Amino acid sequence: MSTTLILPKLEMSMQEGTLAEWVAGDGAEVKEGEVIYLLETDKTSREIEAPTAGKLVHKAEAGEVYSCGTEIGEIV
Repeated sequence: MSTTLILPKLEMSMQEGTLAEWVAGDGAEVKEGEVIYLLETDKTSREIEAPTAGKLVHKAEAGEVYSCGTEIGEIV
């Protein structure tokens, strides 16, 4: 079973954010709670952790701006 990773809404007014950096590489085995990417908004920068363990698949490029709810990756 896979887990879809979407760009989270960190604040009520947040509409989009920048996927600043993938900390874990494409295809990397990650553990639940491990930091997998950095998310930047106009107000803050935050480390986002893996919600589950498995193989990380990138579906979005780092350095780009995405709307909240956009699928950016998957853990399989």
